[in-house]
Amino acid sequence: MAEFDGDQRGYREGVGIMVADERGRVLVAHRIDSSGEAWQMPQGGLDEGEAAAEAALRELEEEIGTSKVELLAESSGWLVYDLPVELRDIVWRGQFRGQRQKWFLARFTGRDEDIVLDRHHHPEFDAWRWVEPAELPRLIVPFKRSLYEAVLAEFGPHLRRLADSGAASCGS
Repeated sequence: MAEFDGDQRGYREGVGIMVADERGRVLVAHRIDSSGEAWQMPQGGLDEGEAAAEAALRELEEEIGTSKVELLAESSGWLVYDLPVELRDIVWRGQFRGQRQKWFLARFTGRDEDIVLDRHHHPEFDAWRWVEPAELPRLIVPFKRSLYEAVLAEFGPHLRRLADSGAASCGS
């Protein structure tokens, strides 16, 4: 994974959303179609003519059943990941070799009860939880690990501020 160099050939355009709670923990969800212990942050494709921030909010509504968030930051560039060769003919019907994504950091403004994974007809996730940011790279499938590390590096200072303000408001 590297910052996107502008060559769009073979990459599906998409967004990723790091949703953080008031303590700086990050929401991850388990894909229904995954038999293993791989968890991921919400992500999805950009529709024709759709702005990336609009797509991020739409994807949250579709995947976790809520858009009760405040967008705090946007990645400075586009990030890419390549699918393993054995998955390229399966994922997206073989049309793409990977994904080019714009990432957003969002502060969750709802309550845990607002997260409803089966709100839509075709749920993608069967479970969700809050995790410490440092856990993210070990939870994701290996081919997306460096992308998650890049997202963490960029949004880490924001997450620390959230955690610090959350601890202060709890009297810790």
